Amino acid sequence: MRRNLKKPVALLTVALTAAFLLAGCGGSAGESANADAQVKETGNDAAETTTGGSESEGSASAEEVSYPLADGGTLTYWLQLNPNVSANFTNLGETELGKAWQEQTGVTVEFQHPASGQEKEQFNLIVADGSLPDIMEWQWVKQYPGGPEKAIKDGVIIPLNDIFDKYCPNIKKYLAENPDVDKMIKTDDGNYFAFPFIRGEDKLCYTVGGFIRQDWLEELGLEVPTTVDEWHEVLTAFKEKKGAEAPLCFDWTNFKDSNPIAFAFEVGTANGTQFILDDEGKVAFAPAQEGYRDYLMTLNQWYEEGLIDRDIATLNGDQVTAKMTSDKAGASVGWAASRMQLFMTSAQQSNPDYTLVATPTPTTEKGATPEYGYVENQFPDVAAAITSSCENVELAAKFLDYGYSEAGHNLFNFGTEGVSYEMKNGKAVYTDIVTNNPDGWPLAQSLAKYIRANYNGPFIQDLNYLEQYLQLPTVKECPSVWAVPDARKHTVPNITPTQEESKELATITNELGTYVSEMSLKFIFGTESFDNWDTYIETLQGMKLDRALEIENAALERYNAR
Repeated sequence: MRRNLKKPVALLTVALTAAFLLAGCGGSAGESANADAQVKETGNDAAETTTGGSESEGSASAEEVSYPLADGGTLTYWLQLNPNVSANFTNLGETELGKAWQEQTGVTVEFQHPASGQEKEQFNLIVADGSLPDIMEWQWVKQYPGGPEKAIKDGVIIPLNDIFDKYCPNIKKYLAENPDVDKMIKTDDGNYFAFPFIRGEDKLCYTVGGFIRQDWLEELGLEVPTTVDEWHEVLTAFKEKKGAEAPLCFDWTNFKDSNPIAFAFEVGTANGTQFILDDEGKVAFAPAQEGYRDYLMTLNQWYEEGLIDRDIATLNGDQVTAKMTSDKAGASVGWAASRMQLFMTSAQQSNPDYTLVATPTPTTEKGATPEYGYVENQFPDVAAAITSSCENVELAAKFLDYGYSEAGHNLFNFGTEGVSYEMKNGKAVYTDIVTNNPDGWPLAQSLAKYIRANYNGPFIQDLNYLEQYLQLPTVKECPSVWAVPDARKHTVPNITPTQEESKELATITNELGTYVSEMSLKFIFGTESFDNWDTYIETLQGMKLDRALEIENAALERYNAR
């Protein structure tokens, strides 16, 4: 639990208890960051770390650092510009957050941003060129072949064990008190590789789920569905009695494997992967499980009955929004704020009775407890690393460590006191300039002018941010309704294949993903008979599925041994 302070909660300068460690998308989420839920479930009291530089090895403690730094200096910082920022600014340094970050640390920063849609290409070009900015914010686990250890061996980024010990008292203290997080930002060889974005509480990790028209349910005398059969009953009623042309409407590209119906058959996945952990804790491929067949058969039945959108394969977010806010659809899947809350605020302008309510992860049997569910990793693989080109590592380290101090925590989550937030009853409360932006910006864009909590960065996300971002009563309930206690047991952590494994695995999974996506839609649309399911499985095996699982499980064993 956090202490009540006269300033917003300080994660790292105050001792945290085990209960706090949790920490999205819920995004995040963020998504949300993460911030919709979340995970970090068990924070134990200060624990020994197992890598170089740990207190258990007798290393020197990092000295306290006073901000703004007396000597200051200049750094270059490369990162993607979040769409909520780029809607109104061309550079993070133009935002109130960017200005305050530099002012409070005493460091001048030249922020560099890749063109939207060209992030990976430009990252690769910079790395190949070898002339690197001082700091690079990236997905080092999933988006660098071989993972962060390979990035260190390639001379792209530097290991941070000694750096944490010498210059970073805030992140060092946090990691000592939160061993589960500590494991996430180490390589298999025991090297710390970056300053991570961490969701600070469990509720921040439940970012995605189902939601349904509560006003329609009440009008029809129906309850919120909790089983697959009840979903069928409700959707049928929406079609026959409310005239919905697409009772269940969601974009397949984003939510084909992370929607509630998939989790009901224990084959739903999160974090952009089709791999799950089975009951024995081994990595398995969800689309090869028997439950995946049952999931597709259910969607096929609903498609034939007109209960799901006929255009499911090609729908985008804007089209889903249009249908959900015009009575053409009655249920959907998405993020709490940027989908569910957006639909409600838009539709209520013309229909004050329009109300959406979160739906719990369903089961196939009434009264059963879900085993699988959507949950983000506490560390969603976004982290700021110091590159080998940095000439002032001490300055970069102290600059980044600021985000884990009390003042930095408050800045990234709430902005500047007296401007974007005020203290009320011991809690930071966003001011009217944020919640009712004078320029008419959406809340997400307004927040992004002052904070980074609604996307990510080198800091720990605060639940208080999410509780204010989710403004409508039924939306505020999403993290609790979507939470599945055992979901994390079936979610693959940020494991890291070796460089050789990464190349091989990428080739296999790309082929598997393309084939699964194609065949899944064919099964749903009825253009492929379920009599051919065995052939489908045989084809997956022929695409070296067993080898992919061998690589994934080897990486998982190394991760668990950290």
